[in-house]
Amino acid sequence: MTNNSLVHPRLLFMLVALTAGFYSCKNNQQEEQEQEPLASTEQEISEDLFFDLSLAQWSLSQPILEGNLDPIDFAEKANELGFEGIEYVSQLYTPLYKDSANPKEALQTVLDSLKAKSEQYNVENVLIMVDNEGDLASNSEEERNTAVENHKKWVDAAEFLGAHSIRVNLFGSEVPEEWQTNAVDGLSKLGEYAAEKDINVLVENHGYLSSNAKLLVEVMEQVDMENVGTLPDFGNFCLKREGGERWEAACVEEYPKYQGVEEMMEYAKAVSAKSYDFDEAGEETTIDYKKMLQTIKDAGYTGYIGIEYEGQRLSPEEGILATKNLLIEAGQEL
Repeated sequence: MTNNSLVHPRLLFMLVALTAGFYSCKNNQQEEQEQEPLASTEQEISEDLFFDLSLAQWSLSQPILEGNLDPIDFAEKANELGFEGIEYVSQLYTPLYKDSANPKEALQTVLDSLKAKSEQYNVENVLIMVDNEGDLASNSEEERNTAVENHKKWVDAAEFLGAHSIRVNLFGSEVPEEWQTNAVDGLSKLGEYAAEKDINVLVENHGYLSSNAKLLVEVMEQVDMENVGTLPDFGNFCLKREGGERWEAACVEEYPKYQGVEEMMEYAKAVSAKSYDFDEAGEETTIDYKKMLQTIKDAGYTGYIGIEYEGQRLSPEEGILATKNLLIEAGQEL
């Protein structure tokens, strides 16, 4: 935000210096008085909610991928939109280091910049959503082990940034028994490494069997590690899509979303508030936010809820703010 100050024409300065000084002081006092209610309002909103608000970077994926927003400036943008915490998306930084002569060094340069920005704009680094680093639930043990190794750099990154978790995907086999066995193996190996760094490994319901909350909870029970948990997402409960596609195609089978979130909350260490569109009253058109928040509150969760707008009708900023307003209004009613 930019603070506007009163500027007097130079030609009149000598004639009205004393008057200008008086009114300048008076105006500054008025500005302070006007700003106080705003600060108080923000504080009251925060105190009224049982959760904190963070911004998931995927909400801004469109302007980032189109080259209109530098992913390095994520913290600045989140601060501008009034957020206390941020959730990074690893794949949005891949072009900045992957093809470098020294990818490890290039990634560290990226992380140095992100940490500096988060400190400059006073936002908390909450977690990193990790994609495209291999399949932790693959039928191939070699592929699972490779995926574990690939994810380790993001565990290290989370530790460096002061984040508490990384979010991982569990795709793998479409056979439930195979998927569970493989998922337990991959998560346990990565979880052991992450525990040494005091970092959580969280699984999001993100399609296929990972969106079967009952099966995912069984995986959590078998892994049985304090730092391995879930990240319930309000909207990612599609089990199957047309043509066997992973993304984009129409969903033909969906897990009950309210039941799914409730089941996952026992192991939740983060929550994602997905949104797509809003009606004239500001309600999400496909998700009952108040019902979701009641489930989260009943589970005793008091951490960050990350906003992840994926709609097309509103701009990213409009969608983010509409989701934020809905969360605040629904949260204050509980």
